Formats: sequence, C-alpha cells, structure tokens
Amino acid sequence: MAKWGEGDPRWIVEERPDATNVNNWHWTEKNASAWSRDRLKELFKNVEIPSELAQLVVTQVDDCEGEASANNRKGKLIFFYEWNVTLKWSGTLQDGTGMKHSGKVTIPNLSEENNVDEVEIQITLNDSDEEGEILKEIMHKEGRKIIREKLTQYIVSLKEEFSKGMILPKKDEKIKPDGVKTLTSGFNKKINMAPIVSNSKQIGLKIDTGTIKITEKFQCKSQDFYDAMTRIEMVQAFTRGPVKLEPSKGGKFELFGGNINGIFEELIPGKKIVQQWRYKQWPDGHYSTVTINIDEKSDHTEITVVQIGVPKSEMEVTKQNWERYYWDSMKRTFGFGAFFTSID
Repeated sequence: MAKWGEGDPRWIVEERPDATNVNNWHWTEKNASAWSRDRLKELFKNVEIPSELAQLVVTQVDDCEGEASANNRKGKLIFFYEWNVTLKWSGTLQDGTGMKHSGKVTIPNLSEENNVDEVEIQITLNDSDEEGEILKEIMHKEGRKIIREKLTQYIVSLKEEFSKGMILPKKDEKIKPDGVKTLTSGFNKKINMAPIVSNSKQIGLKIDTGTIKITEKFQCKSQDFYDAMTRIEMVQAFTRGPVKLEPSKGGKFELFGGNINGIFEELIPGKKIVQQWRYKQWPDGHYSTVTINIDEKSDHTEITVVQIGVPKSEMEVTKQNWERYYWDSMKRTFGFGAFFTSID
C-alpha cells in the first residue's frame, strides 16, 4: 500500500486513528442522554428571573424524562433529542406580604422537531392566592424568555460536545464546529400510514389474498441496509418515531405507532430477513409473510421483497406504503439514495 503523499492518488491510504471505520463513514452513534440530563440540571440551577416587581428564581430540575443521541451517516450529523422536563420555581413580590410562593414549569415537547420558540412552556402555581397569581403571570411573561434562552444553550452545547470525534478530519485537516452540517431526523413527526379499511376483524374469516413483489436499489453496502432494518436507533431514525424491536428469531417488532407489527422468523446479517408482518387494520390474527433478500452488487445493493398473504383489496396501498414509509424514508435519512462525493 502506498504511503501518504506517495504513489497513485487513487490508492493512497490515509493515516487514520480509526482504521475500521474510516472517517466514521458508516452509521455511528453516541448516547447523549446522561450528558443531557446533567447539562439541563446545570443550566436550570438557581436561575434568576429579572423583574422589578418580584424576586423570582427557577431553583432546579424536578424531573427529566427522555433521551438524546448524536449520529453520523456518511459525514452528516443527525441529532435526536426528546425531553419532558419539569422545573421548580419560587418567588416573592417586592411590595407584597413577603410570603414565598412556589410552583412548577413543565416543558413537554423539547425535541429537534420544534424550534425553541415553538416549545410549549406551562407555568403552574402550588397554592393559588392573589400574590401567587401575580407571580405566576410574571413567570409567564418574563420567566419563559429566560427558560427559552437556557434551552437554546442546551441545544448548542449538545451539538458542540457531540460533534467532537463524530466526523474525523483527514490528515492535516481540522473540522470546525460551525462548519459541520447537521440534520434533524423527523424523529417526533407522527406518520399516519395510508388507511386500509377492513370489512371485518373476525378471527377465522376467509380472506382473499395475493402476493406483492418489490425490487429496490440502494447506494449502500448490504450490511448497511440490514442494519437499517434491525438496529433500533436506525429504525427509529427512518420511521420517525419510537419503535419496539427484538432483532432475533422469534423477536417481536412494532413500528409507526403500532400500525405495523410482527415477528422475526429468520435473520441472516447482510443477506436475508424474514418476518411475519401485519397492518393493524387487517382482520385480527391475519399475518403476511415478508421475505427480504439483500444482494450486494459492485456499486449498489439490490433488495427483493416478496410479501405473501396480503389481502387482495389492499395490495396496491400496501405496496405504496413500503415505498413511501420504508424505502424513500431510508434513502432520505441515511443517504442511501445517492453516492456522497464530498463532505460539505
């Protein structure tokens, strides 16, 4: 192999610290949940709310539920975060009785799908009286501004902290944090699959079924496609929502808010996936059999899907849903639709 700076440039081998995953080119992920909880607690510890009428302070994080991660796919960073945060606040009126009042701030939808100015911030009061209601109104007008500033700081620091090492520079090249392109995942957008109407859900009902066959090409390695169908963080990314996934023989899966569910029957890494697969609107107990053969070519991967046992009246919309909610979404999310020639 040629050394750096010598020989045919098409065969140059760069000196890199991560020989097994050059430039983190394949899907890599860092769990940012624990760091995020600590950061949010730090940001919301004894935060004063400026007001000429009262002394107000957000004292601490009372509860913090959710998760966050940073992911890299072919030099593109994707950040996922979804938090439900509850804060404690307290205060007294400047010209009041001196009685201290307290309450909570609830932030139920902090995620990458919402701009900070769109995030809902709910202010509540523990014990309601005239002075307490005045303090609550001040928190509503002034406190929410400060809280949004702190949430912005969290998002900025999340991206700064977890951009480090996710895209590794080439030799003698430095990656500037403000030069890293980031994408949102659509993680929290709700997907409503095209409805399929069944006349009956009775178990044992005779159903007229047919077979769907789909062939699709992806610009990725066969293992990349297999991972996108079996690794929970990747399935969450392209389905844009929480999933249940047990990628082993007999393991169950549930996608798209429960619209799709089933059982894995066979898993051959990089080669084949067989599932018992059903749409929730189908008659109870009725499953189709989905076989996905994965064939890696010289410059792409071709997959062939054969789905046996699809109700005939629903074959066309089921085929469309595979295209829209699986293939198109995977290509957009992971860059499987086209080769990347450079990192912007």
